[in-house]
Amino acid sequence: MRIFTSIRWRLQLWYGALLLAVLIGFGITVFEVEKNRQLQRFDADLHDRLPILVDSQRPGPLWDRRVRRFHLNPEDAVWFDQERNGNVYYVVWLHDSATPVTFSKLAPRDVPRPHPSDPTHRNRGALRETFVFPEPGDCILVGRDLTRDLMGLNQLAWRLCGIGSNVLSLALVVGGWLVARALRPIDVIAATAGRIATGDLSQRIVVADSKSELGRLAMILNSTFARLESAFSQQARFTADAAHELRTPVSVLLSHSQNGLACPCPVEEHHDAFAASQRAAQRMRRLIEALLELARLDAGQEEFRREPIDLATIAQDTVEMLRPMADERKIDLHLESTPAGCIGDSGRLGQVALNLVTNAIVHHHRTGGDVKVMSRVDDGFACLRVIDNGPGISAESLPHLFERFFRGDSSRNRSTGGTGLGLAISKAIVESHGGSIEVQSETGKGTTFTIRLPASKS
Repeated sequence: MRIFTSIRWRLQLWYGALLLAVLIGFGITVFEVEKNRQLQRFDADLHDRLPILVDSQRPGPLWDRRVRRFHLNPEDAVWFDQERNGNVYYVVWLHDSATPVTFSKLAPRDVPRPHPSDPTHRNRGALRETFVFPEPGDCILVGRDLTRDLMGLNQLAWRLCGIGSNVLSLALVVGGWLVARALRPIDVIAATAGRIATGDLSQRIVVADSKSELGRLAMILNSTFARLESAFSQQARFTADAAHELRTPVSVLLSHSQNGLACPCPVEEHHDAFAASQRAAQRMRRLIEALLELARLDAGQEEFRREPIDLATIAQDTVEMLRPMADERKIDLHLESTPAGCIGDSGRLGQVALNLVTNAIVHHHRTGGDVKVMSRVDDGFACLRVIDNGPGISAESLPHLFERFFRGDSSRNRSTGGTGLGLAISKAIVESHGGSIEVQSETGKGTTFTIRLPASKS
């Protein structure tokens, strides 16, 4: 998924997770502090009421001081069972009895008697209780119903969640803007590099802050792109200049060879020498023309017509032109075409189709072999395919097939008359039209070349 591969989103996720952990920790801390503060206040309030109940114990008759009674004076009763203290209650046990001798009106009837070893404060659901053992066998307990107070704590928890959510949302929005702003130079670098990869070596990265890390990287890349453009320009100029310089002596050599062949030669060896010189000169001329064409394509000096064309028409013309060659080599040449409209130069794209079908016929080497030319629209692209069932191309040679002067095996040697530049020229022409050319092959089963061009809207 893109969200896990993008640096921007990964930074957002890390910072968001860190901020969420901080907010959760802060919220829990605030909640616990407030909860403990209220419990301490409740415990102090309950503890302050215990002496009133302890003083309300009365001794028994003079003849039996072991008997004790509990009586709460009216002036002390104001601390219990009143509207302003309605959630406070008490329970009194005397003489080791498990049953209370008295309790307030709001006291639960199932209050268990505390044990002397129990902590002096305890929670029972929403009840908070504290107790004391004033005399052996006696126990006085004061409690408070915390239902209303717990509701206030729950409201505090929800308020903390709301505040935390708002802070997190705001931080994510601001953080996303800051991260996008910080990483914007990367998008600029990627876009510029993409335009350079398509062949526009004059592009440079616009640097807003050359002192930042990305700014220094952009400066280094600009310097690299400048040297790369200079190297390509020098290579293109050298190729063009060398080809121009070679055209004249090759033309002279070809002219003399033709003159020599036109004249009667008294010696047969002289005639053969002139013929060999003519073949070499013709091959050199084809090579020079191919080099000049590549130099113009590399320099962007080749102009292409932009007009509506149909790859089905190009496929049909190519098949009709090369059928005699296929028949001579006993190759069955098939045409399966459906309309595949696109925008381009029909002459240059016809040159590509002619080159691919010629290669399929020349390198077939199988009597009764098949070569199929197809055109169709596939997934928004106008496609032209050349399929043969020839010897195929080895897996080691496929990645280098469109390199200049590359010859992968003996079936593509110079004895066939090629220059080793046809596929490189075809690739440059197709890419100049905004398309792509692909090859799939398996040794002993055949090869498929596929040209994809953006289909024109009908």
